[in-house]
Amino acid sequence: MLSHERVWAAIDALAERYSLSASGLARRAGLDSTAFNKSKRLSADGRPRWPSTESLAKIMDATGASLDEFLELVEGRPGPGPAPPDRPRAVPLLGFAQAGAGGFFDDAGFPAGQGWDLVDLPQRADEGSYALQVQGDSMLPLYRDGDVLIVVPSAPVRRGDRVVVKTRSGEVMAKLLERRTPKAIELVSLNPTHPVRQIPTAEIEWMARIIWASQ
Repeated sequence: MLSHERVWAAIDALAERYSLSASGLARRAGLDSTAFNKSKRLSADGRPRWPSTESLAKIMDATGASLDEFLELVEGRPGPGPAPPDRPRAVPLLGFAQAGAGGFFDDAGFPAGQGWDLVDLPQRADEGSYALQVQGDSMLPLYRDGDVLIVVPSAPVRRGDRVVVKTRSGEVMAKLLERRTPKAIELVSLNPTHPVRQIPTAEIEWMARIIWASQ
């Protein structure tokens, strides 16, 4: 029996089988990268939102999966045949200057909109991950100009984590989270010549954890 939950679970399972995130599967199928985000599976009033038959046809064409294979995933059966070999995982890529310009993120700091480049990662990336490319020397000695930081908005952020923070004024920075209170956060610069920053919580648009960097 088809159900809203089983159809979306099958899309997630198909993405995993072909070594893709849900957003990576959407991009490979020529859809908006946010088309299969969990936030898109319910409408604003809480009603179930179903993927279109066109979207399903495109993801099967993009992966080479058959209709029978997809229906087996809907039914929760593993299906025959091995998964294809691992491929590099492509995630959206922006420069820090672009990230500050606006229009590339939703309210929670997940990638949205158009104009993203893509970069392949040597390791598996969580759904919603994206890459920011360091520009300039403000993040020395840890991060150099041209380094790529992988950011996961859904990852929990704790004291001592390396984070990317975007303020409501459009400033984007990579720092170490030193302290967090209901009223403000305290950020230590990766470059010792830069002062400690205290930013009121009301001025923070989003904060996301850095999980990996190319160096």
